[in-house]
Amino acid sequence: MIQVLSSCFRSLAAVALALILCTAPVFAGQVEWREVPSSTEGQQWWDAGSLRLKKDGTVSVLSRYSLRQEDDSPALGTLVVMEIDCSQQLYRDKQKNGLPQFRAEWQPSGSDPLIDGVLSGVCSSDELLSLS
Repeated sequence: MIQVLSSCFRSLAAVALALILCTAPVFAGQVEWREVPSSTEGQQWWDAGSLRLKKDGTVSVLSRYSLRQEDDSPALGTLVVMEIDCSQQLYRDKQKNGLPQFRAEWQPSGSDPLIDGVLSGVCSSDELLSLS
């Protein structure tokens, strides 16, 4: 019985590791953070060195944001791998702080000035044009 449980655990661990490795983005370019205009909600940046044009025409980019704190204490940032559809001005968060978002759905910015800034910056960037 213990051997069966041990074998099942090893198999489950191997599958989990494979999923993590397969969904992890490969960003080998130079890091070049570009800040979008801040808002009352906080600040956001996207990394021009992480832009990847996918086969379906969407763009993958590493982004980070920090929500504004009421007491002016340093805000903890969140790293997000975003997938962007420039033709439809939609995005979805594929990973947050390294954790895959398996059921991420496409969504508009919802008039969020930080998301609007990332969509505008990424979709009009010279780096993206050079990937096409």
